[in-house]
Amino acid sequence: MAAKILANLIVLGSGVVLRAFTQAYRQALVNASKTGVAQETVQNVIRKTSKTMTEHEARMILGVTDHASWEDIMKKYEALFEKNSKLGSFYLQSKVQRAKECLEAAQKSHTRDKA
Repeated sequence: MAAKILANLIVLGSGVVLRAFTQAYRQALVNASKTGVAQETVQNVIRKTSKTMTEHEARMILGVTDHASWEDIMKKYEALFEKNSKLGSFYLQSKVQRAKECLEAAQKSHTRDKA
């Protein structure tokens, strides 16, 4: 008899906790949508799962600053590409190539915006 009462208490208690958790989660979603956190989180998730390289990441890979000239970028690219070609690291070589392509697209975008 005591085991049955204990089991009922556990079931009822877990139901109360589950309802409270569900209500708290819904309230958190409402609060997040009011402050814009939800949209920001979705954008961050999309950015992280995206396969495209960001301009910042490309600059880090090539080791150039935001204000580096295109000639400096190409010198770094050629040096890193050749170095990884000789050492046989195809992964790093492809990262260097993608970084150059990303910065090339960014430069075209910037020149198009200025025109």
